[in-house]
Amino acid sequence: MHRRPIALTIATASLLLAVATAQSQQQTGKPAAAPNTLTAAEQKAGWKLLFDGTTTTGWRGYKSQSLPAEWHVENGTLTKSKPAHDIVSTDKYGNFDLQLDWKLAPKGNAGVFYRGTEEYDAIYWSAPEYQLLDDKGHPDGKSRLTSAGSDYALYPAPKGHLHPAGHWNHSRIVVNGNHVEHWLNGHRMVTYTLGSKDWTARVKKSKFADYPNYGKASEGYLAIQGDHDGALWLRNIKIKVLP
Repeated sequence: MHRRPIALTIATASLLLAVATAQSQQQTGKPAAAPNTLTAAEQKAGWKLLFDGTTTTGWRGYKSQSLPAEWHVENGTLTKSKPAHDIVSTDKYGNFDLQLDWKLAPKGNAGVFYRGTEEYDAIYWSAPEYQLLDDKGHPDGKSRLTSAGSDYALYPAPKGHLHPAGHWNHSRIVVNGNHVEHWLNGHRMVTYTLGSKDWTARVKKSKFADYPNYGKASEGYLAIQGDHDGALWLRNIKIKVLP
């Protein structure tokens, strides 16, 4: 019987592993890992999970001490299937590196807010928003100012880096002092400076001009928007506090 050389067998196996890893990275925008876990290196570097895949610990409703009933844990994801009240982190954060995986149903619309306060009736009146969107299916996708990865209504995101509805995307938000970065699937989408002349001018031309404290808090809550139609799934939500 002809036997395949051992070296060739090992090379083939390595190639298959590399292909599988590449496919996973393409799907999520980051290396494959067990969902809702931290590696030893991440723990040592100071990363903290904001969702353990089993409970909703660490989250509550906006201006509420309990979690809205529409939000629940399903198959290792934090999810809602219909319009729901926004949720916020139980802790406040100032400077941080936040990462998460998300996917939306077709025509879905949601967002991630940061440095939010509870001084107004809605979180988006105080907090900048990283837009989560099905660009192809939702009307907001017609404008880069309100497309996925944008700083909603203020700074546009480039095209070409979003995975379709029903597929996982990986987002990263870096807030360090007044410096902010939005990343999507490994690509930097938006960079801006809170309080700068450019940022202030954009705010004055937007609907946020009606709220004098918009984007001015040096620390605040993270929040997930839930009041739009369509299902939203979240996993691998983790944060590293920056000095």
